[in-house]
Formats: sequence, structure tokens, C-alpha cells
Amino acid sequence: MLKIKLKPQIHPEPRPPLEVSNIQVQVSPVEQKVLDFDIECRPLAWLGGDFVTKEITAIAAKFLDEDPIYCWLLGVDEPERMLVEFVELYDRADVVTGHYIRGYDLPTINGALHEYGQPPLDTKLTHDTKLDLIKQQGISGSQENLAAMLGITAPKIQMNNVKWREANRLTEDGLRLTRERAVGDILQHIELRQALMDQGWIGLPKIWHSLPATSSKYRA
Repeated sequence: MLKIKLKPQIHPEPRPPLEVSNIQVQVSPVEQKVLDFDIECRPLAWLGGDFVTKEITAIAAKFLDEDPIYCWLLGVDEPERMLVEFVELYDRADVVTGHYIRGYDLPTINGALHEYGQPPLDTKLTHDTKLDLIKQQGISGSQENLAAMLGITAPKIQMNNVKWREANRLTEDGLRLTRERAVGDILQHIELRQALMDQGWIGLPKIWHSLPATSSKYRA
């Protein structure tokens, strides 16, 4: 027969209640390095239907906490240099922002990087003033219209068909127009984003991935 010897149960002495003095904790917010950017493109090849390939003609960028405005122009700068030097800024940023960047600018830059044999853009926190805007109907969500509604002083440089043709031919006047357009867009966008945040018209930044959310890189 199996005999089990039970040990006597020992009840620990009750502990005195823990006394915590009034402690004040001050948390300093971490400053995020925000890069505002914009690209301009020209059509390059027509593949039938409505599909037209693109070539980047300008990239303009500015860190909100720094003075320099960077602008690369096709016809002045080599295409690969434009991309590589922009990626250096992109990698320094905690957040990148612009108007419809997740839908247009970032995928277009990725396509150009692919063409020139460069690695894709890394995952990044993005603040898109079109896609992160509050849900609404009945008004245009273009950068120009939102800026006008909010009384933004920085203007959007207008380009008609004649000016775009000049810009896309990379003439001296065309390069000037392209630069003015790209730089003007980011200066206006900086004011626009701040106004949208001040009035609660825009949601939180979202992560953007080069790869689809359900996939990972394949290596043989």
C-alpha cells in the first residue's frame, strides 16, 4: 500500500501593506524626424489601352526641422543619383509625408529603383494627407482644394498643357518650371498638413510596406 506523508501546511506571516510615496514621472516626447517630399513624372512609353509607363523628372524634399530644400531634376542630375540620394534622406526620416504618397509617389519611386537595380524602399511610417484624411464626400480631396479651404498662403504652382510639354522636354525653361512646381508642392503641403492636424481633419500616420502585407521576400 502506498503511503503518502503530508507535510504540515505553513501559513506565512501576513506582509504589511506596501506604501508608495507620491512619485511624479515626467515623460519627454520623442521628436520625430519628418520628411516632406513630392515627385513629378513624365510619360515614357505607351503599352496600349490606358497604360503609360512613367519616368521621374523631379524629386523635392525637405525635413521639417531643417532649412535646406532638396530638389533633383532629370536633365540636370543622373536618374540613379536622384534616387540614391533621395533614399539617403528617406532612411534618415522617422516619418515621410506628402499628398497621396502611399498611392503614387512611394510606389513610383520603388518602380524606378527596380529599373535601376537598387533595393526597394524600407518600411516606413507615413502621413498621407489624402489617404489619412477624415471620411468625407461632396468636396475635392486634392491638395490644392484642401489648401484653399484652409486658407493656406503658400500657392500651388499651376501648370497648363503648354508648360507641361516644355517641362517634359527638359528644356531650360521646362526645368525651371518643374523645379518650381515640385518645391512649391512641398512648401504648400507642409502648411496644409499642420493645418489638418490642428483642426483634427487627419488621422494618425500609418506604416507603408514595399511588400504586400501577406508576403515576405523570397530567396532561392
